[in-house]
Amino acid sequence: MPVKTSKAYLTVLGVPEKPQISGFSSPVMEGDLMQLTCKTSGSKPAADIRWFKNDKEIKDVKYLKEEDANHKTFTVSSTLDFRVDRSDDGVAVICRVDHESLNATPQVAMQVLEIHYTPSVKIIPSTPFPQEGQPLILTCESKGKPLPEPVLWTKDGGELPDPDRMVVSGRELNILFLNKTDNGTYRCEATNTIGQSSAEYVLIVHDVPNTLLPTTIIPSLTTATVTTTVAITASQTTSATSSNIRDPNALAGQTGPDHALIGGIVAVVVFVTLCSIFLLGRYLARHKGTYLTNEAKGAEDAPDADTAIINAEGSQVNAEEKKEYFI
Repeated sequence: MPVKTSKAYLTVLGVPEKPQISGFSSPVMEGDLMQLTCKTSGSKPAADIRWFKNDKEIKDVKYLKEEDANHKTFTVSSTLDFRVDRSDDGVAVICRVDHESLNATPQVAMQVLEIHYTPSVKIIPSTPFPQEGQPLILTCESKGKPLPEPVLWTKDGGELPDPDRMVVSGRELNILFLNKTDNGTYRCEATNTIGQSSAEYVLIVHDVPNTLLPTTIIPSLTTATVTTTVAITASQTTSATSSNIRDPNALAGQTGPDHALIGGIVAVVVFVTLCSIFLLGRYLARHKGTYLTNEAKGAEDAPDADTAIINAEGSQVNAEEKKEYFI
């Protein structure tokens, strides 16, 4: 006495049940709108639900909280809406329930998506520069779900023209050796239960590069000819020796005219012709000058040049000098 009392407030936590995901029906077609709902009951206070896709949280969701019949616990649900595409195939969507009674260990539910989509097709050539006579392999790379059936190869809208040389093995088209008739548009078609897709490859067969004649042959011949032309003024022996020198870069077994010898002969002919023209011109010019110089004054009526010199003015000695100079 006196009696003393005290009060304590007790809060009983309601542990949420394991969440369940509903609304998924497999398979889902690409482009469809998917609605998933995650639901948990028995939580007190109300639990929190969060969504994750590829470990990335999705914020745009709907949240609903309802009180249970006992008026003590809650049922919580969350709805996720999104449009699926082929990149969502095999992705895990996770619903996570957070609550203070779980001691930092949340409860989760997971749903793996299965998306069906039409094939995607791509043609990969074995070489980027196909040449005539070489083999070529065209690979038809197709992806889809369900997996596409064996592909169909066509050329220019029709069947392959040469089955013996154009062999189809699985998804590969093997052309054993190329020629110009293989030019055209090759088409690969892949089909599954969802749809069909195709890809095209334009084949242009290139000529094989010609490497029989090296580009160094012509400069070598030109050099030999110039060397012989310079040496022609020395002597006949030097010219003959130079003309017998063979180009070390020339192809073995090649035979043909000796260009050095021909060039030497042409140079000699040109040189002799120029000298003859020069001497003839000098003689004509000198003959004309001598006649005009020794022409005597008042000798226009003389019958010939000797009589004109003799009858010219001046001494006999002078006349003899002019006569000798004229001859």
